[in-house]
Amino acid sequence: MSVSWKQLTVYAALLAVGGAAGGAVSRYLDARSPDTGTTTATPVRLSPPALEPGRLNEDDSEVEASPNFIAQAVERVGSAVVRIDAARTVSPENSDPLNPFFRRFFGEDFPQPSERIERGTGSGFILSSDGRIVTNAHVVEGANVVEVTLRDGRSFEGKVLGTDALTDIAAIQIEAQNLPTAPLGSSANLVPGQWAIAIGNPLGLDNTVTVGIISATGRSSAQVGISDKRVRFIQTDAAINPGNSGGPLLNDRGDVIGINTAIRANAQGLGFAIPIETAQRVATQLFDLGRAEHPFLGIQMVDLNPDLKAELENAQNLDFPIEQVDRDRGVLIMRVLDGSPAASGGLEAGDLITRINGFDIDSAAEVQERVEASQVGEALEVEVRRDGELEMVRVRPEPYPSEAFAR
Repeated sequence: MSVSWKQLTVYAALLAVGGAAGGAVSRYLDARSPDTGTTTATPVRLSPPALEPGRLNEDDSEVEASPNFIAQAVERVGSAVVRIDAARTVSPENSDPLNPFFRRFFGEDFPQPSERIERGTGSGFILSSDGRIVTNAHVVEGANVVEVTLRDGRSFEGKVLGTDALTDIAAIQIEAQNLPTAPLGSSANLVPGQWAIAIGNPLGLDNTVTVGIISATGRSSAQVGISDKRVRFIQTDAAINPGNSGGPLLNDRGDVIGINTAIRANAQGLGFAIPIETAQRVATQLFDLGRAEHPFLGIQMVDLNPDLKAELENAQNLDFPIEQVDRDRGVLIMRVLDGSPAASGGLEAGDLITRINGFDIDSAAEVQERVEASQVGEALEVEVRRDGELEMVRVRPEPYPSEAFAR
């Protein structure tokens, strides 16, 4: 009796619901490491009609094995992933902070260190066939020219067209044509548990692939431990090591959903990536203008909760009377910076932000997200709760200042 692939799929699904042993829907192949001898299990998705080498068709001819979905995703993007080698000159003042101490004792006879070159390696990927490449800003920090190496071995001199410290994005241009490009996906509908594939050059090992899942989405910069950034990070357990920075994070179809950027020193197998929408938006500005403009309000805010409210009731030197805050939940403005757009628009310390442009606000991270999605000079409708009453304030964001306001 012949069985169609559709019938086999339905049968496999019924077995999966019934908890059948043997794994009718997914199989695991043991991969033994030649170095350690350890055995790990790698999930493999079956692709019709070929399932494994050595299987025979009805006419006794051997069926050629199909690659698994991870290999297919990597093959789709791999040729567009590049290695970036950057070098920067470190001045004597920055390279030896103890010099002033010893100079007090030895005077001019103290030997002066010479400038030295620091070198680092990161990853990136090609956005356009004419040589536009995106990576992390910290990968090319202090370098105007970098070396870009493609998977096929070709090497190009890359010019850094712009960097953005707030999102850790950098734009690089190489002089080349007809280059392979990475297909861009979306991070908007990611949910924990989906596949995540990282490609890069960790520890200088070119074209390394690691696999895991999306662990969480929407992680704030403060949660990740880099509060000076304006990013809602994707969290993944796909292994990310030094050298992976700037490389792509992929979904199971091989679409780029993020840029691998951060690993916490105390993390156990957790990495973070910049959503591709943020990276693409900032990179476009860097390529076109050489800089990125971020809307800026000029407020300091906290996520209010009952415990924090109790602490504030005993705090000294607040910029507002705590008695005017009649809620113990919400986004509380702790300070409005002098001369800022928020001050000009009428926001005040002690205000509770409830809505922005009609969207309900539940956290400080959501305020940052709404502001970042706005346009410089375009009025934001900010609804606040002040002295128990709702008020509407119009604030026009200005470009984030190059010299940050005093904190």
